[in-house]
Amino acid sequence: MSEQTSTAETAAPAEAVIPREPVAPKFEWGQRVRATVDLFNDGSFPDVPEDELLAKVGDVGEIVQVGRHVEANVAIYLVEFNERRIVGCLENEIELSSAPPTIDVKQKDASE
Repeated sequence: MSEQTSTAETAAPAEAVIPREPVAPKFEWGQRVRATVDLFNDGSFPDVPEDELLAKVGDVGEIVQVGRHVEANVAIYLVEFNERRIVGCLENEIELSSAPPTIDVKQKDASE
């Protein structure tokens, strides 16, 4: 009888993948933040020309969702800036804002 070797015995051992703990987000949903850098369209907004300014330094917005990029292990924040535009931001692109919430004039008129 001939000796057979299974593929499991001859295959190279797979590299062990060590799962990383998710990085805790610095900011939370509902917090008011300010852009610390100019934020440009990277192609995420198909109806806006690429490289167009979406939010400028100092623009204030509100975090409407907090997520995480699994492979990069970084927090991603969806921030609603002026004109109801929601922009994905990294932690180094925003900071907490002490500015009071602005009242949408159309919304205020409707409530009166």
